[in-house]
Amino acid sequence: MSGSKRMVAGLAAAVLALAACSTHGTDEPQAGVSQPNPAPGGGPAESPSAPYPFGTVQQKAPAITDGQVPVVRHIPTDKPYVFLTMDDGAVKDPDALKLMQENNTHPVLFLNEKYVKGHEAYFKQILDATGATLGDHTVDHPNLKGKPYEFQRKQICDDADAFQRDLGVRPSLFRPPFGNYDQNTLRAAAACGMRVSVLWTAAVNDGHVQFQVGDKLRPGDIVLMHFRKTFKEDYTAFVEQAKKDGLTPVPLADFLG
Repeated sequence: MSGSKRMVAGLAAAVLALAACSTHGTDEPQAGVSQPNPAPGGGPAESPSAPYPFGTVQQKAPAITDGQVPVVRHIPTDKPYVFLTMDDGAVKDPDALKLMQENNTHPVLFLNEKYVKGHEAYFKQILDATGATLGDHTVDHPNLKGKPYEFQRKQICDDADAFQRDLGVRPSLFRPPFGNYDQNTLRAAAACGMRVSVLWTAAVNDGHVQFQVGDKLRPGDIVLMHFRKTFKEDYTAFVEQAKKDGLTPVPLADFLG
C-alpha cells in the first residue's frame, strides 16, 4: 500500500474511533466525578440505566475505629439523591423484580438467611437484573443489643457466609435488626468483614412514607421498607414520594466509599 493510501486508511480508522467514543460518551469517566462501581449484587451499578443524572463526587469511606464499624443513617450530599433499602425477605412478591426494573431504584437488600434459604433463585435474579446491592441482616433477625459478642458475631458472619456460598456474593454493608445495636454489634460486624452499619431516616409502612424529620424526603435520606405483603403499595409510595420531592434513587454503596 502506498504512503498516501496508508495515511487515508489511518485517518478513517481515527474517525471511526472518535465516533464510537461519542456514541458511548455518557459511560466515560468525567474529571472530578466518580463512576459507579460494579454492584456487589452481581449486576452493574448502572443497570438498567445510568443512575447519576446530576453527577456524584468521590465519597470518603467511613472509618472503622477501635475495631468497630461506623453507623450511618443519612448521607451528606448536595445532590437530589435518595437511597432505598429493603429488609428481611419474608414475602417474595412475584412483581418485585418488574417493579424495580421499571423504576431504577437500585436498592440495598438487607436479607436474613432464614428467608433466603430455599429461595436463592428469587433473590439472585433481583440482584443480577436490577443493580441492587446485597446487605447482611443476620441469620434469623434477633435483637442483638445486649447479647454476648460471640452470639452476635455468629449471627452476622454466618449470614454473610451463607450468601457468599449460595448467592455468590459476600455483603459488606450491615443493618442490625430493629436498628438496635451496641459496641459488641459494631465489633462483630467489623470482624465479619462489614464496613458500615446502615440505619435509616424514613420508612414506608402500609403504603405510607413516614419521616423522622419534617414532612418530605430530603437529599441523602436512607429509606427503609420490607419484603412483606404490602410490597407493591410500599414500593409505589416510595417512588411517588421521591418523585414528588424531586429526588432520584441511586445506589447507596457508591456513597459509602
